Amino acid sequence: MVKYNSILKDVKAVLKQTEIPIETGIFSKKAPDEYLVITPMSDVFELFADNLPQHEIQEARLSLFSKRNYMERKNEVVDLLMAADFTISDRRYVGFERDTGYHHFSIDVAKEYEMNFIMEGE
Repeated sequence: MVKYNSILKDVKAVLKQTEIPIETGIFSKKAPDEYLVITPMSDVFELFADNLPQHEIQEARLSLFSKRNYMERKNEVVDLLMAADFTISDRRYVGFERDTGYHHFSIDVAKEYEMNFIMEGE
């Protein structure tokens, strides 16, 4: 049996201190002036031994939506994630959405997890 880690849970825990509302996949509530949406991108097993994966790399895309100047928030989010040992693989301005008034900035993150195998009865 394997105890699986979750990049979604870990990103939310790290970014909780920003007080930016965060949801996974789609923001389902009435959108505030600033919010984050996390979209899972991949889970890849890396480094095998004895036919079992020893590590996995999980990746997710964070979409920051802001009606304000997004630059400070983008930097705050990136700094917090890097301090928590996340890899930032891409950052890009997606654009200004005229119909909603939001700036959209995406940040791709990855984290490597060691596989934790739990023996029966533990």
